[in-house]
This record gives sequence, C-alpha cells and structure tokens, in this order.
Amino acid sequence: MNYEEAINWIHSREKFKVKPGLKRMDWMMERLNHPERKINAVHIAGTNGKGSTVSFLRHILEKQGLSVGTFTSPYIKKFNERISINGEPIDDEVMADLVSRIKPLAEELSYTPLGEPTEFELITAMAMIYFSESRLDFVLLETGLGGKYDSTNIITPVLSIITNIGHDHMNILGSTVEEIAEEKAGIIKDTIPVITGVHQMEAKRVISDKSKECDAEIYVLGKDFNIQHKRSSEEGEVFTFSNPEFQSSELLSRMKGKHQVENASIAIQASEVLNARGTEMDRRLYGEGIASTVWPARFEEVRKTPLTIIDGAHNEEGTQALVDTVKRHYGDRKIVLVYAALEDKPVSKMMGQLEEIVDIAYMTTFDFPRALKAEDLAGYSNIRKTFAMEDYQAAIIEASRVVGNDGLLLITGSLYFISEARKYFE
Repeated sequence: MNYEEAINWIHSREKFKVKPGLKRMDWMMERLNHPERKINAVHIAGTNGKGSTVSFLRHILEKQGLSVGTFTSPYIKKFNERISINGEPIDDEVMADLVSRIKPLAEELSYTPLGEPTEFELITAMAMIYFSESRLDFVLLETGLGGKYDSTNIITPVLSIITNIGHDHMNILGSTVEEIAEEKAGIIKDTIPVITGVHQMEAKRVISDKSKECDAEIYVLGKDFNIQHKRSSEEGEVFTFSNPEFQSSELLSRMKGKHQVENASIAIQASEVLNARGTEMDRRLYGEGIASTVWPARFEEVRKTPLTIIDGAHNEEGTQALVDTVKRHYGDRKIVLVYAALEDKPVSKMMGQLEEIVDIAYMTTFDFPRALKAEDLAGYSNIRKTFAMEDYQAAIIEASRVVGNDGLLLITGSLYFISEARKYFE
C-alpha cells in the first residue's frame, strides 16, 4: 500500500458513531498488545487552546533535551502533522506501513457487534503504535472531541490538562457549560494531577469535583499559578509567571493574544508539575521554549504587504480572542475580512463579534461538505460593506487590492478553510 492509498483509505472511514464509547479502542489496543501503556503521556482537552498549549509545552520540553511526540488535530498543511515527533511529521512510508498494519484489524472489528472503527479511532491507534515504538520521553495527546468518550481517553497519563471550556460541538457535548465541562473532565484519572485554565465558576466547580472524586491534585490558573500580562509589542506578548515555588523574569510569547499568555502559563505549570514528579527541569530554559513557539493558523502572519493574518477562529470564544488581539495590536488600522464558515457553527454570533473591528467583509466558501455558501454567509453580516464571492481565491485577491498597504487583511473562520487559504499563500 502506498501513501496515497493509505490516506484515501483513512478518509473513507466513518467520521462518527451514533453511540460514542471506548470499546472499539479497547478491542484494538488489546489486539495490539497495549501500545498505549508503553508511553509517558500528557493528556490535553479543552474547547480552544489545545494545539497552542501542546506547542508551548513541546518547545519547553525540547529545550530540556527531551524527545516529544505530539498527537494533534486538525492538520493545517499535511495530514502527517497530526502524528509528529519533535515537530517532525510522520514519514509518508511509515504512515503507509501503519495503515497496512491497522487495516486488517479494522476489517476484523467491523464483523463484530462493535462495528468498524471511525477515522479518528484508527488514527489514534496508529499514533499509539508509532509512539510506543519510538522510545520517547513524553507524548502530548490532544483530544479530538470532548474527553470522556474521546478515543485518546484509553491512556493513563502522567498529567491531565483542561485548557478552557467554550461553546463548541454543543450538538454532541451538551448545551450548557456544566455539561461540556463534564465531558472534558472525563479525562481526569485517579491520583493523576490536573491543570486547568477554565474561567467559568460552574466549569471550575465540575472539574474540581471530578478531581476530588479521583483524589487528583488540581492546579487552577488564577489560584495555584498566575500570570501578569505586562505589555503587547510588535514581537508579541510580554508576561511573567508565578506559582508558590517559582517567579519568572519577563517572558515573551511570539504568539499574539492574551489568550496565548494563558496557554503558555499552562505549559509552564505543566513543566513545574512534571519537575515535581521527577523529570528534572531547568527553569532558565522556560523562556527559550516559550519564545521559540509557533503554531500555524493561530494569528499567523502570512504576508507583509499588505499585512495578512490568518486565524482559525471557528467558535465564539476563538472569535472573541481574535477580536481582542486585533484591537490590542492593530486597533488603528483599516480591517478587511475574508471569511468562510461551516453550517453547524454559531455564525450569526461570530459575525456580530467581528462587526466590532471589520470595515469591509468578503464572504466566501470552499470545497467542503458543510461549508456555507457565500450568499448565505453574507446574510448573517451587518457589516455595511459586505460582499459575497464564491471563489475564495478571487475574494483574497480583491480584498488584497482593497485593503491598501497600511491596512490589515484578516482571513478567518473554519480551520478547514484556513488550511486552504494557507496553501494559497504558500
């Protein structure tokens, strides 16, 4: 089986099951001789910020001379990014080999009452095999959706992290903050420490209760560790971190936005917990790790003239963070927007948030099953100058002409759209 055939086979699998659960994962892990038990995992859940937190933590650990696997989703440039070691995506040939190993198992499983595994379950199983055979110091595993029934939740990690709670995938995870928090808190395990950056009191309560029930020590941002945002600069965000044992000097996150300072602080606290549990950390290297962190499509500058930024703000919380970051860094500029979104997102609310900063908007679409048409998207906009253009590349070209050399072209919406837009600039 070659790489193309392997990827096509993965994408031809079911996306979701009507009944979520971990029984198919358990079945596969048993047959594979439990690769998930052979990795030193940090488990990360949350509505937003998972990928950035993984990236901050990876860079900190790598600066300590440690080898680190990462399992993330979705991908921005190439599918292989989802399974990486020290930032290097899995090789095409290795990916094809993993698929050839997992395919017979998937076929065998499909003949049982459990049914065939989903695409995400298969990718998770492949990651477990790959990481378990790679002799790594740590593996950072990001949940795909929720926590309790997410296919990554077959592991017993050394540390669990819940970045935040927001309104996303509510048709699956629940309609209230408490219900969504309960799903995310499903990753908390007996006696395994937990770090969280959640803001809502009701979400904190759910996570705290689950931690007590599991006798798991919990570290809460704003209570057990703190950040002080000093200033926003052209380079990024300057801040300090503190907990009862450690006070940092000024640190720089090149990833812009106050929310990224929170993600960075969670990564530092994770390093502190790992240090306390026997992995020796040189605190002097935290700053280097934070400053070297980049994560594609998170307020990423893809062109200087006109200044063009892409950001995968695909839910209300992500959109608000984007609006706040634009105000903080580019509040005096003309803002031209190119936007595409999926039909199951709260588009009306997100457009309302973007109205605060946008002068001219181009609504567009892209080749994806649930992508809204440009005209339908334009119907949600109250921005006075709103135009609908079905061809997203034409929309980018027109917006680039209109924005001028002193303005900011902002391309945002669905992460799947951002992936397409990023390829266009490459």
